[in-house]
Amino acid sequence: MLDFKLSASFTVIALAGVLAALAMPVMAAVPLQPLGDEDILEVLPAVTRSRPAQSSAGTPAAADAQATARQAREDISVARQTGDTRYWGRAQAALAPWWDRPDAPADLAVLQATVHQGRHEFAASRKVLTAALARAPGHAQGWLNLASLERLSARYAEALAACEAVSRAGPLLYARACRLETESLQGQNPQAGQGLQVLASQATDADQRSWLLSLLAENHERGGRDADAAGAYARSLAAQHDLYTAIAFSDLLLRTGRAAQALQLLAPLPETDAVLLRRAAAWKRQGDGRWTGARQLLQTRVDELTRRGDDAALHGRELALAALWLDGDAPRALQLARANLQLQREPLDWWAALQSARLAGDGAALAEVESAIRAAGLHDVRLAPAGAPVARATK
Repeated sequence: MLDFKLSASFTVIALAGVLAALAMPVMAAVPLQPLGDEDILEVLPAVTRSRPAQSSAGTPAAADAQATARQAREDISVARQTGDTRYWGRAQAALAPWWDRPDAPADLAVLQATVHQGRHEFAASRKVLTAALARAPGHAQGWLNLASLERLSARYAEALAACEAVSRAGPLLYARACRLETESLQGQNPQAGQGLQVLASQATDADQRSWLLSLLAENHERGGRDADAAGAYARSLAAQHDLYTAIAFSDLLLRTGRAAQALQLLAPLPETDAVLLRRAAAWKRQGDGRWTGARQLLQTRVDELTRRGDDAALHGRELALAALWLDGDAPRALQLARANLQLQREPLDWWAALQSARLAGDGAALAEVESAIRAAGLHDVRLAPAGAPVARATK
């Protein structure tokens, strides 16, 4: 979906770099002044085991583009696989000599767009990608990133156009997977599933196979085949463990009432906000009091985020899920979920809005969201109106 030989760990989608919280008061960012050397301003998450060495390149004249790209890719990989958001900053630091420069090599501009995307700065990512692809229309990775952004925004026609550009610029496997993933979102689950199964069976690289199996699992979920989805997720993780896939699998387990299995899957994962949110949800469903401590820790992390002056709205999905899963505040969850739909429109974002509207008893909001889903052309049985017949994909 993103980098060649990388799994579907961005969407990371964005799921990996999440922050969950209660509703927060609006606060102006102010500098923090320690009173003494012993004062602690913030406790950073200890989630990263591998730490790539940092490049010494500092100026555009001295920076070697290949070394810069290599360093940025290493940092991006750590950010994705650990959920440690500090590594998005390190990637930006590596790219600093070329950041926002109109003459930046296309590879570095695409990496800048990847950093923006990893931070949920989707408009900035699209702007940088569009400019880079205008200069380098044969850049396959850039088109793959753009297709991912278009799918995230539920702009499926535009995503298919980007996939076609991949087929003209890069390896056909990625172009085919790009199209199949998009077609799956449009409801072509049986055909897309068959195509992804073939591609996965042909993949000789473990990373590729893991990525393709994760796409297959998501396709099965959208088609209402939860058992098949669970099997595909398990095979994906066996081929190559991936944080995004593990979290997606845990969501399926939680949705189908298997909190104990979800906790087992989440146990060895780094304690990112995404993981902590799901652990808390599973504990709460089991009646385990540990969920309250996890909730408090999530709140503390968001308080720290706010004190730094960061935009919490960039994490609206997780804010909504926390309000829904942990706080039982459906009206607040609905408010957050509807705002989040202005930023991203993946199936989980639509689901959060629908479920919140149903629990809040807000029929007008529910009708509005259902209409928007139909207009987008998204097909996902998990989003079917309550009481509506569900057409299940057949083998």
